[in-house]
Amino acid sequence: MVKVTTAWSPYPVRVEASLDPRLSRWMWLVKWLLALPHYILLVFLWIAFLLVSVVAFFSILFTTRYPRGLFDFNVGVLRWSWRVNYYARAGLGTDRYPPFTLADVPDYPAHFEVEYPEHLSRGLVLVKWWLLAIPHYIAVGFFVGGYHWSGWYGGLIGYLSLVAVIVLAFTGRYPPSLFDLVIGLERWVLRVSAYASLMTDAYPPFRLDMGGLEPLPRKPF
Repeated sequence: MVKVTTAWSPYPVRVEASLDPRLSRWMWLVKWLLALPHYILLVFLWIAFLLVSVVAFFSILFTTRYPRGLFDFNVGVLRWSWRVNYYARAGLGTDRYPPFTLADVPDYPAHFEVEYPEHLSRGLVLVKWWLLAIPHYIAVGFFVGGYHWSGWYGGLIGYLSLVAVIVLAFTGRYPPSLFDLVIGLERWVLRVSAYASLMTDAYPPFRLDMGGLEPLPRKPF
């Protein structure tokens, strides 16, 4: 059975970001270059992430548990990736250089957490990462871009981020509405990433929760 969250239940994946009050008008032009050391390390971290996910798959299949140490490592890889993305590509909403750590850094303006599940479904682990997630993969492909026979194409997040920093360059102000939209799209992507990585059985909502903070849970009427 697919586990869903109700309209008033918080999703077990938390993605948040805050916009620097004073952003450089032109630093975004070189952030991708400054982030190269992170990208090199993330190549190796993602290889480890995939290997850990395979081990976790069999652990869940036979024991219904995602080993806590492996879980924390993979959450850390996603957290590290989110911080680097927020700095250099998706949003570009901070000039603070990302820390080299898997752990959460409370005073850094980008955060990612996943609630640890005590037990996960043996049945869902066989299908959620490919079959059940297909509708979300289509949406995520539109958001982040990908590869087409004619070459690489950018996604909606990249285009919106570019518009935001061009406005920043000419006005000195990052448009708050674009920030809210970009973070909402990234929140969707990261929720799907956590679900497809076997970290939760709660199906990602088809809902655009915009803004830097996670929405507060709503009570039923």
